[in-house]
Amino acid sequence: MYSNTRELLAISRERGLALWQVILENEQQLHEMTETQVFELLAQRYAVMAASASKALEQPCRTAGSLIEGITQDQYAYAKKGETLCGPLINRVMARALSCSEVNASMGRICAAPTAGSCGILPAVLISVSEQLGCTSRQTLEGLLTASGIGAIMMKNATVSGAEGGCQAECGVAAAMAAAAAVQMAGGNPSMIMNACALALMNVMGLVCDPVAGLVQVPCAQRNASQAVNALLSADLAMGGMVSIIPLDEVIEAMYRVGRLMPYQLRETALGGLAATPTGRAISNKIFGGPL
Repeated sequence: MYSNTRELLAISRERGLALWQVILENEQQLHEMTETQVFELLAQRYAVMAASASKALEQPCRTAGSLIEGITQDQYAYAKKGETLCGPLINRVMARALSCSEVNASMGRICAAPTAGSCGILPAVLISVSEQLGCTSRQTLEGLLTASGIGAIMMKNATVSGAEGGCQAECGVAAAMAAAAAVQMAGGNPSMIMNACALALMNVMGLVCDPVAGLVQVPCAQRNASQAVNALLSADLAMGGMVSIIPLDEVIEAMYRVGRLMPYQLRETALGGLAATPTGRAISNKIFGGPL
């Protein structure tokens, strides 16, 4: 039906449909499912997201090495005080993103959207935007479907693997997906959705994957929080009228090329970046009794 975002947008314009409607038709054709069945599956995935986004808010999850154990609880407590620089929405978004990361690091159940390492970004944005705007369950799932369609195109034409494309491919794609969902839920048009995705991915271009001690905790959790915020600011930029000078498909292609150019030390091997700092090595030695 479509193979890239340009074709998806063209179909949307030609038929006067929202992006999620075109994506829905594509899913129905690919999997021979009814609309009801598609939305039932979306609801199941969203339930997992919601559970992981709340689980660590007030009760820490045990994690290997305790690198991020309890960080969600601290952030959520700070958010509830109301005396923050970024305001309650942004701080709730960060806390929810951190919760998913903490649950993931404790071997809990998460929804890898698009990966386990970036599992907190889309849930945090979906839940918080839905709450902020008073969206219905259906509107929230339409946002999730929009994000899913964008993510599928990126997986097809590039990568979402940190081992292949760095963290820009994991957290960056997740941020683009979340930005798409946010614009859809806020009533933005298809062009705004595409621009928001491009801006979100552009903002994180070149980000390496350098997990300390090889664990999906630091800086992964912190990047989940930051990229959830990236998604929201990109959505607002697009809805404020900003147009990405570089079309989304070209941004996706550039991200993929940049990822391929990264040395292997910066692609999830824990041999470069923060993982290779003296402190990063010391943490690895303490947890595993020697370097990875």
